[in-house]
Amino acid sequence: MSKNGKSRLPAIIERHEPELLASWVQEQKAIVGQKGVIKDAELRGQCADFLGRLRQAAQDDSLADMAGPEWDRVREMLAGVSRSRAQQGFSPSETATFVFSLKKPLFSALRRECGGDADGLARETWACTEALDKLGLYTTEVYQQSREDVIRRQQQDMLELSTPVVTLWDNVLALPLIGTLDSARTQVVMEGLLQKIVETGAEIAILDITGVPTVDTLVAQHLIKTVTAARLMGADCVISGIRPQIAQTIVHLGVDLTGITTKATLADALAVALKRVGLKVVRAGEVK
Repeated sequence: MSKNGKSRLPAIIERHEPELLASWVQEQKAIVGQKGVIKDAELRGQCADFLGRLRQAAQDDSLADMAGPEWDRVREMLAGVSRSRAQQGFSPSETATFVFSLKKPLFSALRRECGGDADGLARETWACTEALDKLGLYTTEVYQQSREDVIRRQQQDMLELSTPVVTLWDNVLALPLIGTLDSARTQVVMEGLLQKIVETGAEIAILDITGVPTVDTLVAQHLIKTVTAARLMGADCVISGIRPQIAQTIVHLGVDLTGITTKATLADALAVALKRVGLKVVRAGEVK
């Protein structure tokens, strides 16, 4: 760093870019080469792109403040690298090494550039270290955010797959529930059920809780909300799968299910639903 506080980094990168790039790519190959998912041409392109953006961002800056707009293109590029490596199976530390591995070739260039100026070399080394450390940590932040986004999407997909709304008969829907019914899942259940009611014009919806391990006050409230929402859409609800222990729990908790038809089995609920829509199931031999 010069005495006026301006970094020598842009000039050093410009003068030593070919050897910097070659050394840095070799450092990267030792890490990403084991994965075998990034081709040499792609890796070299990423490194060259980063060096160019780093040189441009540091052109009129002392590296002390990296939150300014001049660093936007650097952050944008690193965000893309972090997201792609998260998808390619790299760990957070392996992703951050994309930046950290530049230190060794860059510091070698600094020593050649500032060889006779010990104070200048120390200032420049410290400034570059701080800058690369901040950029390396930024890659881990983006990586973590990317992984969290993927996990959230997977959880949402699993919720939707675990709450299928099926048509049992004309105007009769069934929603088998398996596992714990929490607030997030209740929202998915209601959205899926209401959408199906709109699509089919169903008059009856059966909520089967045979696969729900326990029913507490909160679960009962979620069921009541779902029934209420369905009624607002013009469909009545029947709750099936009321096992003896669940019935005792509901009574003990004082949960009011007045006005909601409940049945022990899905078959019993289907019989009620068919009767309400004016249908009757009879044996083939009984038909005259």
